[in-house]
Amino acid sequence: MFRLALTTLRHRTAAFLAIFVALLLGSALLAAAGGLLETGLRLNAPPQRLAAAPVVITGDPAYHPPNGSGAAAFPERHRVDADLVNKLASTPGVAKVIADRSFPAVVTQAAGGSRGPGGSGGSRGANGSGGAGASNGASGSDGARNSSGADGSGGAGASHGAGGPDAARGTNGADSSGGTDSSRRGDGSGGAAAGEVLIGHGWASAQLTPYRLTVGDAPRPGQVVLDGRLAGSAEPGDRIGVIVRGTPREYTVAGVAVAERQVEVPSVFFADSEAEQLSPAPDAVGVWPAVEGLTLPAGVKAYSGDDRGVAEYRGIATSLPLIIMSGVFGGMVAVVMALVVSATIGLSVRQRRRELALLRASGATPRQVGKMVVAETMVVGVLGLVIGLLCGRFAGRWIFGLLADGGIVPSQLRFDQGPLPFVGAALLTFVVLRVTVGLAAGKAAQIRPIQALAEAAVPAVALGRVRILLGLIFAGVTVSIAVSTLFMSPTNAAAIGGPAGLTGSIAVAILAPLVIQRSLVPRLATALEKRGTSGVLAVINLRVRAVQFAAILIPITIATTIALGNIYAQTTQQKAAVEAATGNLTADVVITSSTGGIPAPLTEYAKTLPGVTAVSELVRSKGWIEAPYDDSHTSDAWPLLGLSGPVYEGKVIKGSLDDLRGSTIALPPGTAKKLKVDVGSELGVRLGDNALVKVKVVALAEGPSGYEPLLLPADLLAAHTTTGLPSMLLIKTSDKKAVDVAKKWPGATVGGRELLGDGYDAGLGVDAYIAYLLAGIAVAYTAIASVNTIAVAVLDRRREFGLQRLTGSTRRQVSRMLMLEGLVIAGLGLVIGLIAAAFTVLPIAVASRGWPIPAGPPWILLAWVAVVLLLVLPTTAITGRIAMRPKPMDALASPVG
Repeated sequence: MFRLALTTLRHRTAAFLAIFVALLLGSALLAAAGGLLETGLRLNAPPQRLAAAPVVITGDPAYHPPNGSGAAAFPERHRVDADLVNKLASTPGVAKVIADRSFPAVVTQAAGGSRGPGGSGGSRGANGSGGAGASNGASGSDGARNSSGADGSGGAGASHGAGGPDAARGTNGADSSGGTDSSRRGDGSGGAAAGEVLIGHGWASAQLTPYRLTVGDAPRPGQVVLDGRLAGSAEPGDRIGVIVRGTPREYTVAGVAVAERQVEVPSVFFADSEAEQLSPAPDAVGVWPAVEGLTLPAGVKAYSGDDRGVAEYRGIATSLPLIIMSGVFGGMVAVVMALVVSATIGLSVRQRRRELALLRASGATPRQVGKMVVAETMVVGVLGLVIGLLCGRFAGRWIFGLLADGGIVPSQLRFDQGPLPFVGAALLTFVVLRVTVGLAAGKAAQIRPIQALAEAAVPAVALGRVRILLGLIFAGVTVSIAVSTLFMSPTNAAAIGGPAGLTGSIAVAILAPLVIQRSLVPRLATALEKRGTSGVLAVINLRVRAVQFAAILIPITIATTIALGNIYAQTTQQKAAVEAATGNLTADVVITSSTGGIPAPLTEYAKTLPGVTAVSELVRSKGWIEAPYDDSHTSDAWPLLGLSGPVYEGKVIKGSLDDLRGSTIALPPGTAKKLKVDVGSELGVRLGDNALVKVKVVALAEGPSGYEPLLLPADLLAAHTTTGLPSMLLIKTSDKKAVDVAKKWPGATVGGRELLGDGYDAGLGVDAYIAYLLAGIAVAYTAIASVNTIAVAVLDRRREFGLQRLTGSTRRQVSRMLMLEGLVIAGLGLVIGLIAAAFTVLPIAVASRGWPIPAGPPWILLAWVAVVLLLVLPTTAITGRIAMRPKPMDALASPVG
């Protein structure tokens, strides 16, 4: 039977090629998902700027709820207490301790600046004072700087006007102090790429890399040492513009330094005393040599080896996001692969019923027929599995690269894909293959020879009771998930409602033949039959060949459900979150800054502008209520909103927002009732940098249902953010044109209310990117499967087409019949897929927006309809032409079809 199985492979190329491609892509994507899972578990991120210190100590970047369930990444930098530096320095065995402080600093004038007193600004000798190490550039010539690669090439372009339009554009790379955005943006702020503003450090921290002076000396107060990539043609003694914590200042260049290892983000070094004033609490502490058993306070951790990257890159906190993402991705691929492979194998076996009937009639036992089907399919499947695993590493690196480029994971995070992901992918793919081919072979082997010969001409459409019951169970699960999602919070609805579309697709896949037959209502059948002979034949084929057409319907339905369900669920959630976050804020003018935040002088200046009636700083962060403990927000933190003026329009039930000063807070009424607190009560709130602050309730203010924020004074909340500054300035004014601050405050952007939404990070941007990426990959997989299945279904009908042509049908009539069949199946797939997606999207819309109307551009739906038609119709036309290429008599004699 094995030799016979190998012989049949030559005559069933299209069917086995479809199985081969489905398993190749499926195993490759499963191996990629396994690599993402391993990366999330290991979280290896080799340090750059902190690489010289064998041990790096910093605050735990993950929040652990008091009830001990799960963990969540702190939204802000968790710094350590300044006293820890002295305590570590006095620890036995510790030879050296260096604190690293980071704060917003953007160079706006990298070259061409004015010279300070003394022309060149003093000695060019680099004595390494201040801890940067010795320099080879003691001769004072520019040659040392050029030979060290610090001539400005590849760095920021020079600018003569601080903050002017030709300001330095910045370098590419991820923020090694507090960000992961590696995009480029020429915004006039210079110095670093967009989002890379935490590049200011104390000079002592240069040893943590280490940096080496190529020219000049260590900085004193009022001086800076520039990274060679930022220096341009600046020399010691030049005056340059630097925006420090949002405020433009002028500094004298004390020297130029270059890193002795690769560091993606350039730095600006200040005098240690000045850095301590700008950032009193260190971000991290480097310890020499590697000492074990250090006594550290609660919430502080020591890292060594590649784990030191956790202290350097803010995007590496917990493995949960990558674990969830890889789990969802792997599960989606496994389900899609199982459905597609099952449909393809079932189609292949069903189209060979005449061949299998002849084998049974000629003496083959059911066991032999089953073994033949299993053997031939396993040969092709295992080959696809092996090649897919070989492609798994490339697929994993490609997907991880897309995630890094999109800012979903830090670019410095190393992609780890050891043998376990490949073993897991191989086992899961093999199980899927063996189970599906076993089920298909079992059905073929159970038919008696006479029945098989009778059914070979006109296959019966009948589903077993178990299959129907299983389909109804999945349909019931889909309805249950959708109904329960209606009554959930927006956050829980997004997590729970998503699987409804997938379970609905599984139900459709199981019941697909019945769905096709029941869909051919008299009105639709009549409309098709009016198309002439082609329409009549199409209706007959759709009814008789419902099982075969189900194999085409399944991937179209799955792709439609995944594509439309994921996209519209994300757009709906994003729209609802932005509306909730901005709807209660009133402002005629909004000011943002690309230099780290809004400085206090800018706020005061805005208050003096003509026509201004109210000004409020805006700070966004996240936090948790711990005293009394609020178990409604554990891993998902409360949104915190910091305000300093009368711009919040939510209804105040009790108290007054005018009292929101000092250590105070305003709560949603429902939360106050649940926690049994009222105006005048005291709460303990864990802020985004792990600080526990005691605040007094001064008001009960309503917010959008499911998105209620906790209101805090802007100065209190800003002090516990990574930059230490408000992110926006909201202004009420009768003269919008009078608000012109861009010239005086480089990096500031003035706009309308649209900036509120643009600057809001609901945490959904990451989720949306992941959803779109994974949905795109899954849709591409199912699209390829659709094309393969259509090709198999059409090419195996050569004998039928030959018989139709011999009985009087023309090529054109047969082609029109095929196109009508394709249109019906494509239409059914779109409609059913849209219905299945609705079980995900509509409940999420109700939970997040209050009514069952999703948000999102309608062109996405129209574009998807076009994509499906472009997949189905051309494939059907081309394969139909190929199938009708032989003469009718030759087609009847064909061993296939």
